[in-house]
Amino acid sequence: MVSGKSENYGYWIYKSEPNTWSWDQQVAKGDVGEGWDGVRNHQASNNMKSMQLGDLGFFYHSVNEKRIVGVVEVIAPYQPDHTDPTGKWGMVTLKALTPVPNPITLAEIKQNPQLEGLSLIKQSRLSVVPVSDEHWDILCSMCGFHDIPRKS
Repeated sequence: MVSGKSENYGYWIYKSEPNTWSWDQQVAKGDVGEGWDGVRNHQASNNMKSMQLGDLGFFYHSVNEKRIVGVVEVIAPYQPDHTDPTGKWGMVTLKALTPVPNPITLAEIKQNPQLEGLSLIKQSRLSVVPVSDEHWDILCSMCGFHDIPRKS
């Protein structure tokens, strides 16, 4: 945060329990994607409100796996979450783009001193966290990308 305004990030990490919503399920949705629903945390919701079409993110399996497994793209902006009967919460729609060549674990991420300020580490309980351009490049390299995916 700078002078009360949130930064404009173009990169994110979306955390999901693989037994609830897995990378394979996201991929199976194809080009229509799937709403990132069920988020009931104000900070995570605010993160989604600031997203723009074309933003990219890592799909992260939480709980037992704790690893980055794929890259997704925001294909529909923040909208009401159809799973929320109160109408208070929202979601974005994500499309799977590609699996990462080399999935990396949370332990590997924590071992890299260049990733010290990464929100995934600092705010480990948050389901949607921003990623700076610098951290995106480092994580993409760690995941084995030769051509780093960029937001459109």
